[in-house]
Amino acid sequence: MFTQHRRIVAQNLVCVATGIALAASSACVASEDGVASEASPLATPAFNVLALYSGTFDDAHINFEKEAAVWFAQVAALNNFTYTQSTNWDLLNNLTTSQYQVVMFLDDQPTGAAQKAGFQRYMENGGAFFGFHVAAYNDTSSGVWPWFHQTLLGTGTFQTNTWAPSAAVLKIETQSHPSTLRLPAKLTSSVSEWYSWQNDLRNNASITVLASVDPSSFPLGNQDGNIWTSGYFPIVWTNKSFKMLYANFGHNWMNYSTKIGLSSTFASDDQDHLIIDGLRWLGGQTGAGVIPSTGPAAASWYAITNRASNKCVDARNGASANGTAIQQATCGTGLGQQFQF
Repeated sequence: MFTQHRRIVAQNLVCVATGIALAASSACVASEDGVASEASPLATPAFNVLALYSGTFDDAHINFEKEAAVWFAQVAALNNFTYTQSTNWDLLNNLTTSQYQVVMFLDDQPTGAAQKAGFQRYMENGGAFFGFHVAAYNDTSSGVWPWFHQTLLGTGTFQTNTWAPSAAVLKIETQSHPSTLRLPAKLTSSVSEWYSWQNDLRNNASITVLASVDPSSFPLGNQDGNIWTSGYFPIVWTNKSFKMLYANFGHNWMNYSTKIGLSSTFASDDQDHLIIDGLRWLGGQTGAGVIPSTGPAAASWYAITNRASNKCVDARNGASANGTAIQQATCGTGLGQQFQF
């Protein structure tokens, strides 16, 4: 017997595709590499987002990319834009603002000459960019892409990091930016690994720092050689010469032996508001965005109702064997319609 029964009306079901092109009016939009994302079927999308990633190094980055595929799809459905997540960096070669109004780098940066030239041309012709965590990383071996690391990001080379990944108290330095308007003076971030850089961004007239590590966070990190005890560390900033944001979010805490994530980049509502409001600003929208509501309790059991048909997800004949067909059926109280998240 189940002790709790609630019904969830799914605003849009998260879609799984295998490279199938779906109609533009569908509630799902297939990405370039077959990872589906959600879009609102109720209105013409306000803007289109292309999120690029490599997904080939560090399980913590890969874990972030997987949850980003789901979370940004939900955000897109709630805020009326499209979200496409792809590993095809060659999409940058001839990218225009008529195709995608915002480009994200989730875990890497362009490496090919045509990719780099295409992205620079896109940005210099009115494109918008949102970079996360390791998208900005470089060191003495990988070198500096001058336009990207100096002109756009302003960072120069990577210097130090904290370890292990942890949450931090962040000070909002610029309350008037569209991405920070509804944030408190200080917020507690989600877990990440934090980076420091060669250049002091405060000395760059083009850079506006939006959030930095608050001194109350020190010491930050717990491993010798990777602990920050003092200093100035910008975490989120924009460049006034471009439409861009960079945020040092996107490294989850992991059990590396089991490859199971132990934290979520989207666990802080304040940080989520910053991400969504910043993304909407990049896409040309104003006002506060909507974040996905807190998910259902993992230990509870639920019926899932399709908004279009008002029918429930159903295991055929209430069967429990592997391979049981999953279908829609009139909602009832049977065990075949009880699911745990």
